[in-house]
Amino acid sequence: MLRPLALCLLLTFAPITSAVAQSSVQPSCSGRDMLAEMHAQAPEVHARLAGAAAQVINTEAMLWRVEKAGVAPSHLMGTVHVTDERVTRWSPRVTAALAGAKSMALEVADLSPAAMAAAIGKSVPLLFYTDGRQLRSVLSPEQFAKASASIAKAGLPAEAAGQIKPWFVFMLLAVSECEAGRQAAGKPPLDALLQNEGLRRGIPVIGLETLEGQIAQMAAIPEAQQVAMLKATLHFADRTADQMETILQLYLKRQLGYTLPFQYELARQAGVEPSAFQSFERDLIDKRNVGMVAASRPLLDKGGAFIAVGAMHLVGKSGLVEQLRQAGYIVSAVE
Repeated sequence: MLRPLALCLLLTFAPITSAVAQSSVQPSCSGRDMLAEMHAQAPEVHARLAGAAAQVINTEAMLWRVEKAGVAPSHLMGTVHVTDERVTRWSPRVTAALAGAKSMALEVADLSPAAMAAAIGKSVPLLFYTDGRQLRSVLSPEQFAKASASIAKAGLPAEAAGQIKPWFVFMLLAVSECEAGRQAAGKPPLDALLQNEGLRRGIPVIGLETLEGQIAQMAAIPEAQQVAMLKATLHFADRTADQMETILQLYLKRQLGYTLPFQYELARQAGVEPSAFQSFERDLIDKRNVGMVAASRPLLDKGGAFIAVGAMHLVGKSGLVEQLRQAGYIVSAVE
C-alpha cells in the first residue's frame, strides 16, 4: 500500500484520501515488487522478514466462512482499498457468498466522496494545526519540500501544506498519483464496489466504524510517532507505485504476514526504528479489531452476514479470524 507504514493504511482504513485527490484518471497503475527485489539484492534481509512473516497466523485466505449452530453461515472478507482490477474482479466464491447474504458490514457504511468530504469538514482541528505551529517546524527543509509536493499532487492548495498535521500528510502519501487519479475520476475501490453490489442486491449495509471515528483514531497517534512515521514515508517518496505493487502482491499471494515486517524494514532503512510505530499497530489495528468483532457479532448471530474489512484486520493473533474462533465460531478458509 505505499510508503513505510502509510502503506498499511490500504489494508486497514477506508480510502479517506479519495475525497481530496484531483489527479486525472489513469487506465492502470504499475510498479515493481520491492520484496522480490529485496530477495534478489539482500537475501539475508529477506530471510529475516520471511521468519517474521511465518509467525503470523491466518494469512492463507482473504475469504473465510463463519459458522454458528442454528443459523445460516456468514462470510468474512479481507479487502485492499484500491481500484486495481486484480482485486476488484472478485471470484465466483465471493459472488456466491454475496448471493447468500442477508446483511453486509463494511468498515464504514458510506464510502462516497461526499461522505468522506463531509467527515473531513467536521474534523478540521484534527487534520490541521490551529495553534500557530507549522509542519515545516518538525521536518527538514528537504523533507518539507517533498511533503509540499505530495500535498499539491493530492489537490490541496500549496498554502495548506504548512498547516497539515503529520498523520494526514502520510495519509495523503498512502496512495500513488496514479491510484489517486483513478479514484478521483470515479473508479471505485474494492470496498465501494462491494457496497454498491450490496445495495444493488437489496442487502442492508451497515458500518462497523465511522469515518469521523477513523480520523479521530489516526489523529490520536502521539505527535512524535506521527512525525517519525512521516519521515520514514518521505524517505521513499519516489517509490510509491512500487510499494503499492508490493502490497498488492502480498495480498494476491496471501502473504500478508510480510506486511508489517516489510514496512518496519523500510523504516529502518530510512533511519527510523520500528518502536516509533507502536501506536499504529496497537491502536489502529489491535484495538480496532476488538471493536469490529463486537460490532460484527450481532450480525453473525443472525446468520447470513457478509463482512468486509481491511485485510490486516483478519490476520494474526489479534485478528478477526482468531478472535471469532476464540468466541466460539467455526471459521474456515474459503479462498
